[in-house]
Amino acid sequence: MRIHKLLTTNLVWLSMLLAAPLQAVAQEQDITSVNITAPADTVLSGQPPPSAEPQRLEANDRRFLTRAVLPSALLIAAGIYTYGGQGVLSSLDVFDYRNQTFPDFGTKADDFAMFAPLVGLYGFNLVSPLNRHKLGRQTVLFFSAVGITSAIVGPTKLITDIERPNGEPYAFPSGHTAYAFTIATFMDKEFRHTTPWVSVVSYGIAGGTGVLRVLNNEHWMSDVLAGAGVGILSVNMVYWVHAKLTKGGGLKTSVVPVVLPNGSPGIGMHVQF
Repeated sequence: MRIHKLLTTNLVWLSMLLAAPLQAVAQEQDITSVNITAPADTVLSGQPPPSAEPQRLEANDRRFLTRAVLPSALLIAAGIYTYGGQGVLSSLDVFDYRNQTFPDFGTKADDFAMFAPLVGLYGFNLVSPLNRHKLGRQTVLFFSAVGITSAIVGPTKLITDIERPNGEPYAFPSGHTAYAFTIATFMDKEFRHTTPWVSVVSYGIAGGTGVLRVLNNEHWMSDVLAGAGVGILSVNMVYWVHAKLTKGGGLKTSVVPVVLPNGSPGIGMHVQF
């Protein structure tokens, strides 16, 4: 009976060694292990990786500075500079042109248009196997970006306390435009490696939202420019931090066969963020 028990234990241990690509010999009370890295969650089961570039892109600090921080800073600076009558084309110039050309313009489309790319996001998840992250992680990243946008827009509106063209308070920056560019930039991050049209359409809708805010007399041009910069910066900041934490990939999982203190075989799992 004892021999049968020992034989069973050894067979279980041997099968575990053959099932995993391990090359080690366990000594008494030692742990035999090897890391088996699971594929990053950017690749669905049975699908080839779309590209290694999207996963490493935000881990590159120089790309983050040149493609995110610099454009966002320029947009925000342009918004500040064109406030009032400053600049070659100032917010007052655009305001006067709007009143002369579209004095009675009014629509509620800008309240809904900015959400169109978000609807497309979940639609693409249903039909495209090449989304950058799985739906759960997409949702976490998206709401993180929205949270940063809100944390910037809300306090800035209160601090600046600039009057809107229609006389209402809290103009700078445009919240509608900031959220529209947050959604558009998020779409660009998730699907730009599949087709450039996703980015073109998403940013087109975001830009259209900003134009409608001006035509509706809800915001100055400066508000819209700054809002666009905030939205772009928020998303890129989230993806940059995410790439730093995950070192450019997804979660790394290790399956570790172990020898327990009583001599029995076992399996351990290690998850690294």
